[in-house]
Amino acid sequence: MENKTKKIQVLGSGCPTCKKLYELTKQVVKELNLNKEVEYVTDISKIIEMGVMSSPVLAVDGKPILVGQLPDVEKIKNLLKENSK
Repeated sequence: MENKTKKIQVLGSGCPTCKKLYELTKQVVKELNLNKEVEYVTDISKIIEMGVMSSPVLAVDGKPILVGQLPDVEKIKNLLKENSK
């Protein structure tokens, strides 16, 4: 799969749900061979800068693609595939 994604981020307060999304996202990136580092951001001002008011947030290249929920691995895979073109 061609991959033009520059940056994958999980933003959250550091709560267990946010940490779980971070771990699942790292797992998916590895499974999809995206060869990208997943950044975990706990700075609330960064979340607000993106214009979202809920966490966790999954963002690709600074654009939120998932807000306020913890999806399963398949959903994360689909989101990253759709947003890595």
